[in-house]
Amino acid sequence: MGVFNFEDETTSIVAPATLYKALVTDADTLTPKVIDAIKSIDIVEGNGGAGTIKKLTFVEDGETKYVLHKVDLVDDVNLAYHYSIVGGFGLPDTIEKISFEAKLSAGPNGGTIAKLSVKYFTKGDVAPSEEELKNGKARGDGLFKALEGYVLANPDY
Repeated sequence: MGVFNFEDETTSIVAPATLYKALVTDADTLTPKVIDAIKSIDIVEGNGGAGTIKKLTFVEDGETKYVLHKVDLVDDVNLAYHYSIVGGFGLPDTIEKISFEAKLSAGPNGGTIAKLSVKYFTKGDVAPSEEELKNGKARGDGLFKALEGYVLANPDY
């Protein structure tokens, strides 16, 4: 098995605790409201904490598809959230799982610095393709911006 790690960092003008609430605490109900393609996020197993399996159902190219997320860590105190995509349509045949470790911290002017580490665990030593990496980053950036936009558009959130 190969492990390929990628780091990303972005900033937001939204305060860390508020952004964490949207990205983690309320994400299961908020995400389907702000991203039309995502139809639902349902807990398949567990209580929302570490070990929980979630099914994210979405429509792509007119077809209903899903991915399975396994929650690895929920740290409300340190504003950290780790999960892995462990099954479903979003997982190429060459990938065993994709793990995400997100951490929010105070940024300039009351905003947020969001750090993300992504690890691709491959079957064999096959590296993820540039297209897989590009598509994965675009989806992650889109989710972040959609939830950030919701918070900015709803000041009472």
